[in-house]
Amino acid sequence: MIHGIAATWWAWVVLGFALGVLEVMAPGYIFLGFAIGAVLTGILVGLGLAPAGLPALIFIFAVASVISWLVLRRTVGVRKGQVKIWDRDINDDR
Repeated sequence: MIHGIAATWWAWVVLGFALGVLEVMAPGYIFLGFAIGAVLTGILVGLGLAPAGLPALIFIFAVASVISWLVLRRTVGVRKGQVKIWDRDINDDR
């Protein structure tokens, strides 16, 4: 039987879903990379592919989050040559 931090694979998955809900409430692809990283970490821990120990799990979470953020940035982020054009000021609503 697995004991300790490695037995809490479900906590990583719950954290991932909580970050996903936070992303829905504050859209902008800010928390989605972290959510994907947490779920991937939970899956790796659940399958027994991640080493036990908090520093190793945090490292795996960080790497998975950065990779998922870069993939999201490439697929749904700002396109090359895309420019935001401001056509009105929020203070002009008087």
